[in-house]
Amino acid sequence: MPQIDDKLAPIYEEVVRRNAGEPEFHQAVREVLESLGRVVAKRPDYLEDALIERICEPERQIIFRVPWTDDKGRVQINRGFRVQFNSAMGPYKGGLRFHPSVNVGIIKFLGFEQIFKNALTGLPIGGGKGGSDFDPKGRSDGEIMRFCQSFMTELYRHLGEYTDVPAGDIGVGAREIGYLFGQYKRLTNRYEAGVLTGKGLFYGGSLARTEATGYGNTYFTRAMLQTGGTDFDGKRVVVSGSGNVAIYTIEKVESYGGKVVACSDSSGYIVDENGIDLDLLKEIKEVRRGRIGEYARLKGEGAYFVKSGEGSIWDVACDVAMPSATQNELTGKDAKKLVANGVIAVGEGANMPSTPEAIRTFQQAGVKFGPGKAANAGGVATSALEMQQNASRDRWTFEQTEARLATIMRDIHDSCYETAEEFGAPGDYVIGANIAGFIRVAEPMRAFGVI
Repeated sequence: MPQIDDKLAPIYEEVVRRNAGEPEFHQAVREVLESLGRVVAKRPDYLEDALIERICEPERQIIFRVPWTDDKGRVQINRGFRVQFNSAMGPYKGGLRFHPSVNVGIIKFLGFEQIFKNALTGLPIGGGKGGSDFDPKGRSDGEIMRFCQSFMTELYRHLGEYTDVPAGDIGVGAREIGYLFGQYKRLTNRYEAGVLTGKGLFYGGSLARTEATGYGNTYFTRAMLQTGGTDFDGKRVVVSGSGNVAIYTIEKVESYGGKVVACSDSSGYIVDENGIDLDLLKEIKEVRRGRIGEYARLKGEGAYFVKSGEGSIWDVACDVAMPSATQNELTGKDAKKLVANGVIAVGEGANMPSTPEAIRTFQQAGVKFGPGKAANAGGVATSALEMQQNASRDRWTFEQTEARLATIMRDIHDSCYETAEEFGAPGDYVIGANIAGFIRVAEPMRAFGVI
């Protein structure tokens, strides 16, 4: 296991002590601190004024009750969260996640990652995250509307286009954003379009926002491949997940000549040796809101379904793996299987989907590895572009927005690549992303004094 520098070890120990029972948050902090030894060796002044300790402590943590009524008239109770982690570069920016697994530790891990991800975009946005342990699966539109209205009734007082700007995440799509924005507008009596991103196109949303995270991961992974003199053309690709991120990763990979042969949801995964039929996948997941197993039944020859628990999607041989579902989904065992099967690059479309053991396995095998805080920054980058359009009362074409996204993702790749070289770790995108993101946040924090 990589070691934390002796000067930084006490900081990590204090984070673990003060945030007991939050392993995902500990994991995210450790991964960053393991990279920062190289920085403090060159710049010991970053150890002054508890700068690193302050970055590891959220500026504000909000936990609240969310009561709502289901279709049978019964009152249900969920818990809501918003962690406003760091505003040194701009208003807090980060998604809302509605999923039964959500707790304060998950939200803090996501918010901490978001600080550095947002900094890497070069856009003026800070880091935050939020959500609830509410599960939208199987709920009617009316139930989801009543939950969202109750959730926003508490959260609205903490938001604003210059304060905190949430977006969507797992379980929060265009439907949920619409209900949340409607309630915010109702409570504040203001049409403050820039307070939420991921909005519908008819009320301030941005073209290319839906596609942005998947497209962005593809741009980043393609840039990694190009440093080795290759591209997606002719490559066999596996993409976990089947939500927005996975679907639009598949779309962009196929546009570059790659063949995506597998994707998944929580019920299992499907393999289609002829390449995923994107139209069919979109029909099942975006229109019917169905389960991935339907794909194999409807597609027929060449496609099959493997139930969850009966195998891993990472058993499927591929040249490029793009984990795009959830945290810690790709284990050390999975990584060894991928390496044995000849994988040459991994681009993280989800937040921290690879365990530390998996990352070490890839790096030791010489596999190009793009960490989520860099590779999946396309979503938040396009959210910031949506904020720009809202502020200027403008609307860009799809082509304009996609071109800006492509430029931002190329710049993120180059920044990570060059920073890794500068700090003596050529080709290590994890170290490059952590250090580049840290410096961009640390400098304004130093300028503001001890706050």
